[in-house]
Amino acid sequence: MITLDQLDRWLHAKHETEHLEFKEAKHQYDNTKLIHYCVALANEGGGYFVLGVADKAPRHVVGTNAFLNIGETKSLILRALHIRVEIHELQHADGRVLVFEIPTRAIGQPLHYEGKYLMRAGEELVPMSPDQLRKIFAEGKADFLSLDASKEIDADEVIAALDIQTFFELLKLPLPATRDGTLARLISEKLIYEKSGQYVITNLGALLLAKDMRQFDSLQRKTVRMVKYKGKNKLQTERDLIGQKGYAVGFEGLISTINNQLPMNEVIGQALREEVRMFPELAIRELVANALVHQDFEEAGGSVMVEIFSDRIEITNPGQPLIPTERFVDEYKSRNEKLADLMRRMGICEEKGSGIDKVIFNTELYQLPAPEFRVTPVHTTIVLFAHKEFSEMSPKERVNACYMHCCLKYVSNEKMTNQSLRERFKLDETRTKTTAVSQIISAAVEQKLIKLDDIENASKRYAKYVPIWA
Repeated sequence: MITLDQLDRWLHAKHETEHLEFKEAKHQYDNTKLIHYCVALANEGGGYFVLGVADKAPRHVVGTNAFLNIGETKSLILRALHIRVEIHELQHADGRVLVFEIPTRAIGQPLHYEGKYLMRAGEELVPMSPDQLRKIFAEGKADFLSLDASKEIDADEVIAALDIQTFFELLKLPLPATRDGTLARLISEKLIYEKSGQYVITNLGALLLAKDMRQFDSLQRKTVRMVKYKGKNKLQTERDLIGQKGYAVGFEGLISTINNQLPMNEVIGQALREEVRMFPELAIRELVANALVHQDFEEAGGSVMVEIFSDRIEITNPGQPLIPTERFVDEYKSRNEKLADLMRRMGICEEKGSGIDKVIFNTELYQLPAPEFRVTPVHTTIVLFAHKEFSEMSPKERVNACYMHCCLKYVSNEKMTNQSLRERFKLDETRTKTTAVSQIISAAVEQKLIKLDDIENASKRYAKYVPIWA
């Protein structure tokens, strides 16, 4: 039962969640919009649609006269969507509030209205992507990682196909004294399973531990490809390499190969000249691991790809992200949790939600432009750019760097200031530079990327900023 106490807790929450939506609707609300929000919330796991509350912080009750006939409204939703939505009418001191309690959709069945499969994106309702629809339709079915990579084989063939030694080294565990002990561990991790006295290697086991992924038909298009181009475009290819080992046992070799292909920058120190790679290795490691973990294995005809240009590196994985790109710094949601868990335990990728933080930190340390996140209907790409002086950065690059810096400060329990952003760009404290940074901050505020932490503070010089979602 929804109570006034529950409403009060919602009002004091920092922001709406994926299961909660507020609308003022002081006088009325459109029937079709109501049905559309029921569709979107049901597709996102169910939630609450609240009318009579200001949808901008600080939230307060404004009251609503919409849907005075609750029974008729319930029937309207039932006829349109064939789901039963409970409607709670609350008499708050500041006015009437309606709470629509929307159940989750059925497993494997995305909800739609007149052919529209909807979800929320910020304050908007948008069509669900093919990637998201495919994932819903696949619910209840065996996922790709649990499917068979091999036919039934004996224990010796399992040991021959998988790099067992490296697996135990990565887990920092002693190699079992017996073959049965080794097989038992592989079974417990769902890398193989026993069948009719023999064994079957799963896609998870082959993806992580295969000595040669070409032996497994189901993984032919899941190997990592690295392409190095001559110049800033794809007209001339210098190298085109396709990985063969499993992701875990071949990761160090993959990173080494990528680093060896990266352009060099000359840094002049106090006593000598030193050449360093254009991009920080920690950032490369994390982004490649991220691409492996978050790829959509159901997306046909695609694999993780690393493309190296003279001025940037692009790391692409099949599938759209499960969270908005602007929340990569502070949120985490894995498409392949078992794969992610094993790779974390083997020290290949970071703990949940900490990897992109380190990428942002290291790009700032190397004085690189902020990374750029690009999403297409079938791919997600993260781009790292070579060093640029502040004067060479475009207004868009400066604002993006400002937003990323603000996010990094926030997740580090700090706040961005004019001074911290000047230090990020390595600018001195002259009036000209301070003004330039203030203009970048103003642009980021206007674009609704960041906001003042304390709206009462009128001093721009000493103002502190947080991401817009904070």
